[in-house]
Amino acid sequence: MSNARTALDRCTELARITADAPRIERVYLSAEHAAANTLVAEWMERAGLRTWQDAVGNLCGRREGRTDGLPALMIGSHLDTVPDAGAYDGPLGVIMAIAVAERLRGHDLPFALEVIAFNDEEGTRFGTALLGSQAVAGRWQEHWWDQSGRDGLTLRRAFADFGLDSGRVSEAARTPAELVGYLEAHIEQGPYIEAENRSLGFVTAIAGARRFQLSIVGQAGHAGGTPYPRRRDALASACEAITMIERVARESGEDGGIATVGRIQVQPGAVNVIPGQADFTLDLRAATDARRDAMWDGIRAEIERICASRGTRLEVLETHSASACECASWLRDAIATGIRTTGDDDPRGLWSKAGHDAMAMGAICDVAMLFIRCREGVSHNPAEDVREVDVARGINAYEQAVLEVARTYDSSGGPDAPAPRTAARSGAVPALRAGA
Repeated sequence: MSNARTALDRCTELARITADAPRIERVYLSAEHAAANTLVAEWMERAGLRTWQDAVGNLCGRREGRTDGLPALMIGSHLDTVPDAGAYDGPLGVIMAIAVAERLRGHDLPFALEVIAFNDEEGTRFGTALLGSQAVAGRWQEHWWDQSGRDGLTLRRAFADFGLDSGRVSEAARTPAELVGYLEAHIEQGPYIEAENRSLGFVTAIAGARRFQLSIVGQAGHAGGTPYPRRRDALASACEAITMIERVARESGEDGGIATVGRIQVQPGAVNVIPGQADFTLDLRAATDARRDAMWDGIRAEIERICASRGTRLEVLETHSASACECASWLRDAIATGIRTTGDDDPRGLWSKAGHDAMAMGAICDVAMLFIRCREGVSHNPAEDVREVDVARGINAYEQAVLEVARTYDSSGGPDAPAPRTAARSGAVPALRAGA
């Protein structure tokens, strides 16, 4: 399998493995997870890969390089989905990686080639995303075991029911010495490539995110009997704050940051009572942690000013933090080189505002990503759609990127010297909450 039509057909075949037909839903440690692994393992084996399921349920395939036991260039994406998903977010990247592995059968590579199909990138079942890739990066957290899904099963129980041993999770972990790097192909999940009439793009960085539960506390009062000068309306304060948040994010520009209020609740919530408290969420993302943190500092100061003017007060609870992941320049350049072979002489670089398995893998090796045009940037939605010509160009670019990595790696001294590492990484990668 090395053509785009077959890749799209395989995405359709995977979409039939669902817990909620005709909607697509395939979650971690489910019967659908097992069925998808079985099917994709067949495709990996046809491409000449030796396959196995690792200690946390990720599917792996490997072909040795010039000699056995060399460090591996890992390529892949994820097989799990959100509820009512599209067919391409994740699976397309896995299937394109298999296509590249098949095309490179017989090539003299200075490293092993591994294809990985991660599971639980989305975090749909247990509420924490990137479980599969976090395990590979050696970042599994013991407190995750007690998390439970909507079916009431804990992660530990689901592990056992799936046939996995919770005591062997560490066996999924890889070390930096085992890996040359990690490349991932993914639909863009945004409109920028399409807006420029391009098929492909390369990722410069993956967003760092912080999430907050914000509460504005005022005083409940009678809607008719409380004059405006005496009102301490929490909802009015929140509305002004939310409008300000959107304005600040819009004014920061494309490379500045993204700020989203996704949920708001009001107490006591009666039609004839001035709201005494408004609780709302805030999701902040930016290409660098410094930009994200500066945006938060400005937003917080402005909300406190709004509260002071209205006689209310702000309470803050930070619920999530994940560092941005910069893509390594040498791998980024390899992907750009691959894109140029498809006829795009000036490849588009852009930062990913969504999270990906690559950000977990960035804790142990250099990473880079290839983006494929997605119609209107729609993702996490049944309307996800990609064009055959874009997938064809993507497979071609991906193959050439791997060959460029091989040339660069050879010139650096191969397995006797470390691969070029230019991406800045911190030692720990915090777990993302669901819906990264």
